[in-house]
Amino acid sequence: MNNRIMGVIPARLSSTRLPGKVLKDIAGYPMIYWVYQNARKNIKLDHLAVATDSEEVSEACHLYNIPVIRTAEHATGSDRIHEVMTRTDFDVYLSIQADEPTLTSSHIDGLIEPLINIRNIGASTLRVEINATVANDPNVVKVVCSTDNIALYFSRSRIPYCRDESRSARYYKHLGLYGYRRDTLLRFSSLPQSDLELSESLEQLRLLENGIQLYVALTHQDTVGVDTQEDLLRAQEWFETAGIR
Repeated sequence: MNNRIMGVIPARLSSTRLPGKVLKDIAGYPMIYWVYQNARKNIKLDHLAVATDSEEVSEACHLYNIPVIRTAEHATGSDRIHEVMTRTDFDVYLSIQADEPTLTSSHIDGLIEPLINIRNIGASTLRVEINATVANDPNVVKVVCSTDNIALYFSRSRIPYCRDESRSARYYKHLGLYGYRRDTLLRFSSLPQSDLELSESLEQLRLLENGIQLYVALTHQDTVGVDTQEDLLRAQEWFETAGIR
């Protein structure tokens, strides 16, 4: 079976909590630069490009020789990737968030491997174990899975709830990177927004409410996702500590 894979970095300039975040400076470059450079280290990608409706983002990409696809305005990253899919011909599409400057090649491997190696898996994402304190943060999306790593539910609340204080629960943070087989992405994009999705403001719940299995690969490498000014400072500190300039 042919498995040509395209990585797409959906990027919009507007952001509620940190406007213009994809162009914020980290170690002398805009954040989108680091996302692209880290993603392109994965040799399984046949193509990698930024998808944006922003002229400023597009100009920044051209400055650093980053392939860019101009799209219409979209409400979600998956909608933007769906537009890219209608204009390209690949078997697997990865949604690589533009606010994940510390992602690694192994994160991308975690998205690709279940789509290639497990029958009937059409979508994939990632999780990393966290402690109970982090799990209490509503800005951290949690996931619970079946024994075969299929997502059961995602929530901003702490899940699972541990009723018996003598027992300890394991908590997992969802890393918002996705892989889709072409047919799954087509179906996902054709579905209306679901009740749970709107309630939690988590578009992956649309998959679950419509019976689409989502494989959640376990990684031991957390990322420094950037949603707020505090996150940006953490990312800048991470790069400084790593000696990356």
